[in-house]
Amino acid sequence: MGEEEANFLVPTDAYLKSGIHIGTKFRTKYMEQFIYKTRSDGLSVLNVQKIDERIRLLSNFMSQFAPEDVLIVSRRENGWKPVKVFGKVTGVKIVAGRYPPGILTNSNLKNFMETKFILVTDSWPDRNVVMDAQKKGIPVVALCDTNNQSNYIDLVVPCNNKGKKSLGLLFWIVAREYMLKRGIIASAEEFKYTVDDFSDE
Repeated sequence: MGEEEANFLVPTDAYLKSGIHIGTKFRTKYMEQFIYKTRSDGLSVLNVQKIDERIRLLSNFMSQFAPEDVLIVSRRENGWKPVKVFGKVTGVKIVAGRYPPGILTNSNLKNFMETKFILVTDSWPDRNVVMDAQKKGIPVVALCDTNNQSNYIDLVVPCNNKGKKSLGLLFWIVAREYMLKRGIIASAEEFKYTVDDFSDE
């Protein structure tokens, strides 16, 4: 663990404290590859190293796109605050709450938007945007818990996608990494936000 841990995006403690690795009692076939063990209470525990690897992949992938070409969608209420703060900090487009049908596919709509990259906080409640993205050939990254399916998802980021603290930490890391990789900030020290700014208590 030692050497790998040294390369983590945040100290292992930060991951563990946020509960980002605590899954659900249900596990889908697809998500089994990310599960480290099942606890005595039946909850599946995700592999922290795999979570870290996938957050890194997400950050690298997203940073290829300018903020105006990125859309983040969260139907789940616990994702609203981190997503809104992420939008404010990075300038990407967000939908927190109900996804308005057709905004990606119907150019006659007043709120129609063009986008090249989509991140959803949960592939099930956010399935309408996932399906629209598929029609348009837009890559989709989804935060997936142990009970999620991976249909139509280009990259799965395993994590506890229901907890406020875990979503806050994840979006905080990705905001920092995105801004670093895009050259918006020159060093991690320049990123003045805290994890608490991204998460509800």
